[in-house]
Amino acid sequence: MMPTPHTRSQLAMVLTLADSRLPIGGHVHSGGVEQAIADRVVVDAETLAEFLRRRVATSGLVSASIAAAVADGTLDIPAAQRETDARTPSAAARSASLAQGRGMRRLAGRLWPQHDWSGHTPRTHLPVISGAVGRLSELSGFHTALILVYTTMSGAATAGQRLLALDPADVAVVIADLGAECERVAAAAAVELADLSDPMLDVFAERHERRDMPLFVS
Repeated sequence: MMPTPHTRSQLAMVLTLADSRLPIGGHVHSGGVEQAIADRVVVDAETLAEFLRRRVATSGLVSASIAAAVADGTLDIPAAQRETDARTPSAAARSASLAQGRGMRRLAGRLWPQHDWSGHTPRTHLPVISGAVGRLSELSGFHTALILVYTTMSGAATAGQRLLALDPADVAVVIADLGAECERVAAAAAVELADLSDPMLDVFAERHERRDMPLFVS
């Protein structure tokens, strides 16, 4: 089914909110790519694509399923916070999610000052506030999940481009090629909460937190 004009305008607006240049802070979070490069797991565009596909299919799916459930109204905010904590074994990854969530909460408060955001204070995870914004924007769980999955993937891809000095055209192709995978993951996320865990990404998050003078926060 094609999105309606209203849905298209809301999608564009929420995608703008998720832009890494805004207070969400995506431009300072590599999504594990910085550590993956340091550990020589990611060394070029091909291995970056493999890393992104794995991240989208695991932690991306989990985060998107939380956001979708909040957007659809099947999971309230307190429960969503608990479910996100439970599905994020790494303390470093939880900290990164909360840091980005604070940025999104700050921006959402500016755009919808009359809305009650108290459920997201003093802390909120990025998938939870993303779901709340999707619901407020009248987006479906699927479209909310799709935005979160896409921005999760594209933000990490951009970090890889910067760190490895890759050709932007090569990275653009990687992002385009992952489009169908993002839709598949978003569709699965909209069905039910996911409970996958990826030990490799957890290890990267913990190792990154112990790095001396990293270029990215996470």
